[in-house]
Amino acid sequence: MLARHNVVDRGSPPVSITNRSVLRRKSVEESLASVDDPERSLRRDLTAWDLAVLGVAVAVGAGIFSVGATAAANYAGPSVIVSFLIASIVCALAIMCYAEFASTLPVAGSAYTFSYATAGELVAWIIGWDLILEMLLAAAVIAKFWGVYLSDAFGLFGVDLPTTLHLGPVDLEWGPVLVVGVFTTLLAVGTKLSTRVNSVFTIIKVGITLFVIVVGFFYVRADNYTPFIPPSQPAESDSGLHQSLFAFLSGLEPTTYGVVGILSGAALVFFAFIGFDVVATTAEETKNPQRAVPRGILGGLAIVTVLYILVTVVVTGMVSYTDLAASDSPSLTTAFVLVGADWAGKVISIGILVGLTSVIMVLLLGLTRIVFSMSRDGLLPRGISRTSPRYKTPVRLQVGTGVVVALIAGLSQVELLEEMINIGTLSAFVLVSFGIPILRRTRPDLTRGFRVPWSPALPIISGVACLWLMSNLTTLTWLRFAAWLALGLIIYAVYSYRHSRVGKGETPDPMDDLPAPAGGH
Repeated sequence: MLARHNVVDRGSPPVSITNRSVLRRKSVEESLASVDDPERSLRRDLTAWDLAVLGVAVAVGAGIFSVGATAAANYAGPSVIVSFLIASIVCALAIMCYAEFASTLPVAGSAYTFSYATAGELVAWIIGWDLILEMLLAAAVIAKFWGVYLSDAFGLFGVDLPTTLHLGPVDLEWGPVLVVGVFTTLLAVGTKLSTRVNSVFTIIKVGITLFVIVVGFFYVRADNYTPFIPPSQPAESDSGLHQSLFAFLSGLEPTTYGVVGILSGAALVFFAFIGFDVVATTAEETKNPQRAVPRGILGGLAIVTVLYILVTVVVTGMVSYTDLAASDSPSLTTAFVLVGADWAGKVISIGILVGLTSVIMVLLLGLTRIVFSMSRDGLLPRGISRTSPRYKTPVRLQVGTGVVVALIAGLSQVELLEEMINIGTLSAFVLVSFGIPILRRTRPDLTRGFRVPWSPALPIISGVACLWLMSNLTTLTWLRFAAWLALGLIIYAVYSYRHSRVGKGETPDPMDDLPAPAGGH
């Protein structure tokens, strides 16, 4: 590591320390001290319950009514229940790693902040850049779908609601702009107020989900679960860039159902759990984060896992997976229609609309906190991370990100980039998982409110499992991801490297004064 240090008085701030390595690290102590910046501080008023609600809010959206049915129809049949169990275990491993990091470094920024302390600045920048991709596109895509489902919900009740405003040569979808504008305002005024509103929406959508599950159980027939694992059969082969990266590189003939179908189904339904990493971005705004963050994240995951499995048990028990496969867009609504309960479509449409509403809020919150952290470290312009003295939120940044998300959702076909959300999330999961053993070895002295059991085995298994899921994304998604990374590296080289506070000597490198760990413990 290339470094140059001038001697400074111990009682004075370092003024001319430079570190030119792109792997320079920001110490845990400096990360914790950064929360005391009066111009860039967030109010701590969230509880473990608030975090659990945020986790449920971001994970239970439209997907709960469709992803299980899709995976059953096209990949696993009734054994999609096993697919959900596998996906929930993989997600739990990654989320435990997040919980340990967040209880050790209760600072905004999630995987970005964690990577800065373990793998260095360049890796942290890449992860932060990936998280921006994930949350920006996710918020825009969900806002886009919210507008569509709003129109559909009104249509089911006989109300014709136009979704597009014609502004000269520009067609603007007003639904996404409306929902993003409302939650941007709420988040700017205060995170606690936003979580209270979000709690109401989350309770409503969980109630609707439970209602649908209970009613659906009356239509379940045991023979629909047979065969539980349908025999393997050749799948229709996508060609070229639309194949998964693994299939593209290995040249294997794709199959569906059987054991391979269960694993492929797990790769699909895993994305129903994506979003829990957003909860870790609120660690800096949480009371007693060492206890509340692990409890909130893991508690929310447990609730979501139970809901998803119950919905899957219902949808595969109501109708045969072959009937679902024969439909154009298999979903829970499809199952109710096939058994003659068309009325359920209205209930489910309301559940989807309410579900998407709370997802948008949590994603807007997470996006802003990632950019806030990167700005506070100087990797993005420092001015945008200033917080309001009154609300203790980054008002200008919140409004700015809200405007960007609203314009993307209202003016573009952002839904074509859905898989980019998944690859951005999984790349963060990988580095957070591998970062746990690194921080355990380099900083065994740190107080950890939660510890991943059986480290380093479980964190490494988590990282490898997430890499495997990434390999199931299409080659085209990987190429787009590479282009996004290339753009990020250009920005880092042109701006971030030169303006980094660590690089300018405003924060010390933790490895300069840290003694080597004794005996590898």
